[in-house]
Amino acid sequence: MADWLTPEEWQAVALSLRVSLWATAVSLPLGLLVAYALARWTFPGRQLLNGLVHLPLILPPVVTGYLLLLTFGRRGVLGEPLDEWFGIVFAFRWTGAALAAGIMAFPLMVRAIRLSIEAVDPKLEQAAGTLGASRPWVFLTVTLPLILPGIIAGAILAFAKAMGEFGATITFVSNIPGQTQTLPSAIYSFLQVPGGEGTAMKLVLISIAVAMTALFLSEVVARKVAARVGGR
Repeated sequence: MADWLTPEEWQAVALSLRVSLWATAVSLPLGLLVAYALARWTFPGRQLLNGLVHLPLILPPVVTGYLLLLTFGRRGVLGEPLDEWFGIVFAFRWTGAALAAGIMAFPLMVRAIRLSIEAVDPKLEQAAGTLGASRPWVFLTVTLPLILPGIIAGAILAFAKAMGEFGATITFVSNIPGQTQTLPSAIYSFLQVPGGEGTAMKLVLISIAVAMTALFLSEVVARKVAARVGGR
């Protein structure tokens, strides 16, 4: 593949993988917490939280990117204090691309995990509780093993979504080669250049291959984990 791609193209592939991995890893703990809250807890504002989680699915990605710019830009509500106090900058950085990709992929992750939690019979958790187990211990020993296939599926789907994120990312962090130019951004750039269709097609094929591999792994891993948990 190294000979098939130019250094610039390889940079876009490597950056996309880096952004997607970080987006998935950082958002997974929060996704698990939110999914569990929506599936098991009753609290004021539950429907509002559910709406906010799924909002990126229905908003135009450019709108999400613009809101991120207003919030986490250098003069944004959170971006300015983060820059001044901690030296953390998201706008026009690869970290901002990871933030945008993570937010766009978050609804898919939460939905997959939430469905797996809702499929667990609450009586199993209640039975463990009556035996004296604390809630955290019940979650770790009963709930978590049963929902593990959903967690894995959600993480892989989120990774695949993050790999394909374009609108919010290019609005928030622009399209800077070697810094914020991910696979979708690179495809867009090559399509704007006369004769760039061939290069764009190579990157399109890579995108399709990564997405299909992620979906395949999601199914295979989830089934294996489910079979192992069921066997126990």
